[in-house]
Amino acid sequence: MYAANSPNMNHLTSTARSRRSLLLFAASTVFLRFGNKIADAREAKGTPKPDNLLSPDAALKRLLMGNDRYVQGTSRADDFRRERSALVEGQNPYAAVLSCADSRVAPELVFDSGLGDLFVCRVAGNFANDDTLASMEYAVAVLNTPLILVLGHDHCGAIDATIKSLHQDKPPPGHISSLVTALAPAVNASLGQAGDISAHATRKNVIDNVNKLRSTGPILTAAVEQNRLKVVGGLYRIGTGKVDIVS
Repeated sequence: MYAANSPNMNHLTSTARSRRSLLLFAASTVFLRFGNKIADAREAKGTPKPDNLLSPDAALKRLLMGNDRYVQGTSRADDFRRERSALVEGQNPYAAVLSCADSRVAPELVFDSGLGDLFVCRVAGNFANDDTLASMEYAVAVLNTPLILVLGHDHCGAIDATIKSLHQDKPPPGHISSLVTALAPAVNASLGQAGDISAHATRKNVIDNVNKLRSTGPILTAAVEQNRLKVVGGLYRIGTGKVDIVS
């Protein structure tokens, strides 16, 4: 056994960190090369939807214009038959959305988008776990998506369940407890605030996950630093359909 602060233990810790850094670098390099090959193949076949080749700011503007049409009840009628044919060989979505799984929040409808426009990941509580992080990395590295939106919403059942569970100190049944674990930091940070705890926690959860996506390396962080990617947070108002950008 090594003492906690012994030279041997410090050496082992340093070696482990070095190996971990090397493996992470190697993995990111392989992923990026894989993404570049797919991107080159897609370009050789032509871009499925040229209108989706946007800057991060233009992508956000388009997203919000689509939401405005949805709110006003003037959503477009898309020709899905034509879009299906164009998308057979690939995709180039102009935005990725990390949304709650709530049946009342459907990103493709909320933003009046067609097939191949949005790359959507949905999980109750709209939080970034390893699977959603990997999916967002794929969208950015392989599909060249310029925008990620973390989309929360009011009256979120996952947030309310977390508040109830923490208040009663009673874990929910089955795998629902994993949602509580993921959302607990946002709820705990909101307990001392005046007003609606659920609303505070919902907003805090969105902001926390925006920050997580912005700071997760090596793919997402590099894209943000190079201004190839914008990561923002929004709140969907179930009563009106409007999305407010909060981060």
